[in-house]
Amino acid sequence: MDISIWAWLALGLVVFLVLFIWSMKRHRAPNLKVECDFPIDELTPSLSGLTLGTAVGGNSVEVFENGAFFDVLVEGIQGAQRTVHFETFLWKDGSLGRRVADALSAQARSGKQVRVMLDANGSQGAGKEVVKQMRDAGCSVKFFHKRGLRNLGVLNDRDHRKMVIVDGREAYVGGHCIVDDWLGDAEDGKHFSDVSVRLRGPIVHSVQSAFSENWVGETGELFLGEDVFPDLKPAGDSVIHAVFLKPHGSAPAVKILHHTAICLARKRIWIQNPYFIPEPEAIDAFGEAVKRGVDVRVLMPSTQGSDNPMVQHAGHRNFEKLLENGVRLFEYPHTLLHQKIMTIDHVWSAIGSSNFDDRSFETNDEITLAVKDAALAQRLDAVFERYVKRAEEIQLEPWRHRGVWHKFKDNAVYVINEFL
Repeated sequence: MDISIWAWLALGLVVFLVLFIWSMKRHRAPNLKVECDFPIDELTPSLSGLTLGTAVGGNSVEVFENGAFFDVLVEGIQGAQRTVHFETFLWKDGSLGRRVADALSAQARSGKQVRVMLDANGSQGAGKEVVKQMRDAGCSVKFFHKRGLRNLGVLNDRDHRKMVIVDGREAYVGGHCIVDDWLGDAEDGKHFSDVSVRLRGPIVHSVQSAFSENWVGETGELFLGEDVFPDLKPAGDSVIHAVFLKPHGSAPAVKILHHTAICLARKRIWIQNPYFIPEPEAIDAFGEAVKRGVDVRVLMPSTQGSDNPMVQHAGHRNFEKLLENGVRLFEYPHTLLHQKIMTIDHVWSAIGSSNFDDRSFETNDEITLAVKDAALAQRLDAVFERYVKRAEEIQLEPWRHRGVWHKFKDNAVYVINEFL
């Protein structure tokens, strides 16, 4: 047989195996349909049930922005009495990384149980010395989905969560990464904007459960007892459910949550997200919301402000249809806006690690908090209002006439948007 035929057969086998592995791990993406006339704040049990969780009341939610969050986080770690569970996607060596590593190491040396889960791709720049320091101090440090044959089918599945649980009694969830760019106060292009929250109350058990999911998957270790799942008393008035599960063969919970919330909105939908690439069914849902009289606005970084301009170009591909549907789009050129927030009708909020794209909705491991709390929605809307003042609103007619090269990049990059 001619050698060229063998080469073609080998190539065909490789393509088949890649497609086979990809199809095994791919989640279904149904065209979700919602028919309901009740307001979103009356549907918390339904939303939590559809997203495979349970809503719990009696929680407090504190909002922290930009670099100020890390002072609170490090103080929380330093105050741990028994356990610290730390999980993040992106960690790069720098002054912030060393500060966090020092806090975790000090707690481990003092006899606390410190577990650290880092994504093997996003945190490959954490630095060998920092990882060695934590391990030598007694921290249990694990990497999620390291490259290897055993992970061949899940290498595109990344742990994009950012959360910390202290003593099983307080939790930190949001978008902040352990990178020096997240320090400061978003004052320029070298200092990013972000929002995270501190939680107290029964919802902390759910966040601890999310940490356990990947920890057990990588280590096989089950942790139990008062050190990690203590009895939690009410700490506030917020009703919350944590959304993070990806059932095999069905739509992931974070996708169901976001799509359902859009369909339930009756007054307004305000979104802040760094990577906004809605799929056609979501674009249609936004259009239907506008027809119902809903004020739909999206605030995101521009290509100049983004840390990944290719992602923003992929999002540009659908701007024309969104604008035609009545969605108002705002791009912020001054720095990366990294917060992942959606508020609905002044009463409900979603905040967490999930981007508004199918990499987050279909592939990554994420966590989003769904919160019924009018005061929190107002607080998050105030963040939107502060940044939108310096953003540029995209207008339909000028957008239609953007340059040929711009349009080419938008369409070309969109083809690979789920891998960006």
